[in-house]
Amino acid sequence: MATHHDEEEELNDLKMKHKLHDTEDEDGEEEEEEEEEEDQNWNDWKTDGEEEELEGSKAQLLCLFCDSVYSSCSPLFEHCASAHHFDFNAIKKTHGLDFYKCLKLINYVRYQVAENRCWSCGMTCQSLRDLQNHLHGVVNFEGSMLQWDNDRYLNPILQDDALLYSFAEDEEDEDGDNMSFDPKELVNWNQFEQISIGDEICSDRYVSQLMTPCENVGKEVASASDSGIRAGVEDAVSSFRNENDEQFNVSSAKIVANQIRDINKSYFGSYSSFGIHREMISDKVRTDAYRQAILENPSLIRGAVVMDVGCGTGILSLFAAQGGASRVIAVEASEKMAAVATQIAKDNSLLRSGFPRSSGQHDGVIEVVQGMVEDLDNATHIQPHSVDVLLSEWMGYCLLYESMLSSVLLARDRWLKPGGAILPDTATMFVAGFGKGGTSIPFWENVYGINMSCIGLEEVEDAARNPIVDVIDSCDIITTTQVLQTFDLVTMRSDQMDFTAKVDLEPKLVTPMNNSTGSEPEITWCHGLVLWFETGFTERFCSDMPTILSTSPYNPKTHWSQTILTFREPIAMALVKVTSEKPAAVGTDACPAVNLQSRISIVRAVQHRSIEISMEISGIGPDGRKRNWPAQLFTLN
Repeated sequence: MATHHDEEEELNDLKMKHKLHDTEDEDGEEEEEEEEEEDQNWNDWKTDGEEEELEGSKAQLLCLFCDSVYSSCSPLFEHCASAHHFDFNAIKKTHGLDFYKCLKLINYVRYQVAENRCWSCGMTCQSLRDLQNHLHGVVNFEGSMLQWDNDRYLNPILQDDALLYSFAEDEEDEDGDNMSFDPKELVNWNQFEQISIGDEICSDRYVSQLMTPCENVGKEVASASDSGIRAGVEDAVSSFRNENDEQFNVSSAKIVANQIRDINKSYFGSYSSFGIHREMISDKVRTDAYRQAILENPSLIRGAVVMDVGCGTGILSLFAAQGGASRVIAVEASEKMAAVATQIAKDNSLLRSGFPRSSGQHDGVIEVVQGMVEDLDNATHIQPHSVDVLLSEWMGYCLLYESMLSSVLLARDRWLKPGGAILPDTATMFVAGFGKGGTSIPFWENVYGINMSCIGLEEVEDAARNPIVDVIDSCDIITTTQVLQTFDLVTMRSDQMDFTAKVDLEPKLVTPMNNSTGSEPEITWCHGLVLWFETGFTERFCSDMPTILSTSPYNPKTHWSQTILTFREPIAMALVKVTSEKPAAVGTDACPAVNLQSRISIVRAVQHRSIEISMEISGIGPDGRKRNWPAQLFTLN
């Protein structure tokens, strides 16, 4: 390699030749070619240190299923196919996957592996090692929607996942333009959660979810996004990463495990507060429904082995013991509350001592097990498929917040007998439109005779970005009510917690104050959608006394309240056509909508135990014209 001194001399020669080119026209073309050749050599020159730095900066590609690391995609995918039965190239070819669908596939697999779940069949294993032993080829994707074809998998679970921007390069080398894409387009696409579709920037909470590969796609992209994207990405991984740590090549499973552990620690720690338990026990609708389902169904409970998942104070376990259960296994993840539940059972002479009396009978029937359901795979004293009744109060705000349902389903699959009962066994979500009274605007319009409506308008703007958990008065429901989604806890899979549903909402029939036939049709303004749920203790298991626990605004309020999704702007609705001299936009007072077509998606968020809600609204006018409003994104965390 040439020395730096030699290159300086060559550069001086180039400069001299450039001057001669300006004064000697007859030799211009020849010297221009020589200068271009020499200049190219200069640009290609690098010091030994730079070459070593480039060698050390080669991308480290982490296997999707284990800690193996490769420098290029080809050997990585060969390893995945031979060792883990995952043939990326065959799947891509079979299903005709484009770049974005391949990206979703990779993220989807990483998501599943992080939860010890088989990417192909959906089976959840007890450990990563068990998952690796279980892995098998593709099963039954033909003719059905691909499991990874969901926009949530555009978000990487591993922040520094070099594979996401390397697999396309290998394809370009082998297949030409089959997988060609614009790195800048990738940067923009992966900021989709930050776009409100109405040129309105959403909350800063989405910045931390931007893809780290944007930093590495190319020098041009890195320099353009350095000040914005890099700051957000570094904040997002600051709890896991020391930038000066040269050994930062850790697996995605370990990163996610740390995230989940910290969130779970905070989550279960919050349930160590007695105030929360007092609020739940004081919720008469909630507690009475469970008490009735347990105590008024002796044919189900008497003599049964009952498991209470997330027992808290143990009140449901105590009901089961009072109802005649032969054994009650009360599982509680919070160390403090497990101790409290043990003491309460002991104080009520219902704690199982573990030592039988001379008669062979135990002192009590309740045994408290401290730990998460997911961590009890080594609990030898709980035999697989030995539970008659699985009991849990797992519901969160908007039903699915806290994601405790997945723990109940895991307990079902691991310990419930075939044909065993789950209480509750059904859950149903409902949706309806609400009017102005469901917002804070009326309060601020008249505060002791003072107009403070500017505050109400600002609160509505914030509510259009963040869901509100509050009580809606039934008189403020201004549309029909529709079922959004139903769940059968006996048969459902955990991935069915993520869903998209479409419903049509029509304005309620409003009787005019006067009965004259010439009265103007009444226009109501829909300010958003409200969600609630009910759970059923149905005749399938509670044949003696079925029960329903409802959080409807038409019933007595509960601590769950309702979940309110506010529109950016209200939409006018009416049952009949409003006459107008000229065409007007659908949803205005001149052309109120007669129907709102709503498309709502609810998925588990990247942040453990949180959920994300998207809402798309279309208004149908009396003449059949359709108007679409920009989609809105909400995160409940």
